[in-house]
Amino acid sequence: MNKVEKIFIGLANFFPVWVIGGASLALWNPSTATWFQPTWIPLFLGIIMLSMGLTLSLDDFLRVIQIPKSIALGVGLQYTIMPILGFSLAKLLNLPIDYIIGIVLVACCPGGTASNVVCFIARSNIALSVSLTAVSTLAAIIITPLLTTLMIEFISKNSMGTTIQVDTMGLLVNTFKIVILPVTAGALLNHYFRKWVKKINPYTPFIAVMSIVFIVDFILAVKKEEIFSTGSTLILAVVILHTLGFFLGYFLSKYFKFNDQTSKTISIEVGMQNSGLATELARSNFPDFSLATVPGAISALTHCILGSIAAGLCRLQENYNKQ
Repeated sequence: MNKVEKIFIGLANFFPVWVIGGASLALWNPSTATWFQPTWIPLFLGIIMLSMGLTLSLDDFLRVIQIPKSIALGVGLQYTIMPILGFSLAKLLNLPIDYIIGIVLVACCPGGTASNVVCFIARSNIALSVSLTAVSTLAAIIITPLLTTLMIEFISKNSMGTTIQVDTMGLLVNTFKIVILPVTAGALLNHYFRKWVKKINPYTPFIAVMSIVFIVDFILAVKKEEIFSTGSTLILAVVILHTLGFFLGYFLSKYFKFNDQTSKTISIEVGMQNSGLATELARSNFPDFSLATVPGAISALTHCILGSIAAGLCRLQENYNKQ
C-alpha cells in the first residue's frame, strides 16, 4: 500500500470528525451546504452503494442467504425495538401532535442506506447490512403504514385516524435503483475485474464518507430554522431513540448468541432509520401538521453522528485487536 492510499484510508477513519464538523459548519453558515441540490441525493446514494458493492463478492451474498436467522433477527428487532421506543418516548415526553407524528414515523421506518455506509466504514458484515436494509425496506410497504396508523390513532385518541398511503411501486423502484442495483453492479465488477477494483478500493471509503456528509449537511442547512425552534425535548427524544436502538440491537443480538461482527451489524441497522422516508411520508400524508417533518431532519443528523461514532469505535477496536 503506497502513501496516497494510506492517506485516503486515514481520512476515511475520521468519519466522526467530518460528520460533526460539517454539521457544525452547516448550522453556522447554511450557504456552505445549500450548494448541494436535493435532486443529487439519489445519485450520491448510488455512488455510496456502488463503492460498497466493490468490496463484495457474490460469495458474500450466498453466505448471507445461508444464515436466515441473522436476517430474521435484524428485521424483527428493527420493527419491534424502534416502534416501541418511538411510541414510549412520544407518550413519556408528552410531545405535541406534530412531533408525535414525526417521531413515530421515524421509529416505524426501515433501516436507512446510511447504515450501510457506517457498516462499510466499521468493517462489519456489509453484505448482511445491505440485505437487512433491502428486506426491511420491502417489508415497510405494509409494516410502516400499519404500525404508524395504529400508534398515532392510539396516542391521539382517534384524532388522527388517517391511514398513511405509501407509494408501493415508488418505494420498490427507489430501493432497486439506489441500493440493490449499484451494490450488485459493484459486486459484479469486483467479481469480473478484481485486479482493477483492488487498485481503487483504498479510495472508495473516503468517497462514501464525503457523500453521506454532503447529504446530511444539506438536510441540516435547509431545516436549520425548524431545528432551532423545536426546543430540547424533541432533540432529547430523537437522541434517546437512536442511542437505545444501537445498544439494544447489539446486546439483544449477543443475547441470542450471534457473533460480534453480526451483532455490530444488526446494532447499526436497528439504530439507523430511513429518516428521509419518514420526512417525505410526514410531508405528503400530514400536510396540516407542517412540523411533523422536523423529527426526520433531526433524526438524519443524530443517527449519522451516533453511527459515525460507532464506526470509529469499531475501527479502533479492530486496530487494537491486531496489535
